[in-house]
Amino acid sequence: TGEFEAGISKDGQTREHALLAYTLGVKQLIVAINKMDTTKWSEDRFKEIVKETSNFIKKVGYNPKTVAFVPISGFNGDNMIDSSSNCPWYKGWEKETKAGKSSGKTLLDAIDSIEPPTRPTEKPLRLPLQDVYKIGGIGTVPVGRVETGTIKPGMVVTFAPAGVTTEVKSVEMHHEQLTEGLPGDNVGF
Repeated sequence: TGEFEAGISKDGQTREHALLAYTLGVKQLIVAINKMDTTKWSEDRFKEIVKETSNFIKKVGYNPKTVAFVPISGFNGDNMIDSSSNCPWYKGWEKETKAGKSSGKTLLDAIDSIEPPTRPTEKPLRLPLQDVYKIGGIGTVPVGRVETGTIKPGMVVTFAPAGVTTEVKSVEMHHEQLTEGLPGDNVGF
C-alpha cells in the first residue's frame, strides 16, 4: 500500500479534504494524481486511483463526470504546464458541466477550465466581520469579507446582533479606495 491508500483510508487526509470541500460548498474539483514518476507512469495504477477516487467522491456528493483527473509529477513538472512524453497512454481529461464539455491534458488546462462562481450582488448585504480596528484620526474600521450584496460609501448599515446602525464613510481594499465592495472582496469601511 502506498500514500494513496493512506489518504483514502477511513481517516485519511484525501477523504477528509474532499468532504470538507463539499461541505464548504466547493462545487468544482480537480484531482491531480501526483508522484506518477514513482510508479514509472503506470497506466494501471492511474486507472486504479481514478476508479477508487471516483467511487469515493461520488459518495461525498460530487459527480465524477464533472472532475478532471490529471496524472502528474510535481517534482519533475510532468503534465503541470506542458503535457508529458512519459505517459503516451494518457490522452487527456474530459469533463461535463452545465456550461458544456471541456477537455485538456495538463493541470493548468484543468485549472483554466474552472468556471468562476456567480457573485450574489442582488441579495441583501451580508458581511461577516473578521475584526474591528480603532484608528486614531479615522475612527472605527470594521473589516470583513462581503459574502452577498454590495457595500458603498453613503450606505446605512446595521450590525447584527447588536442592532447598531451607522453610515459607511468609505470602503477600502488593500489600502485602496473603492466605489463599492462586491462579494468576495475583503474590505475595511
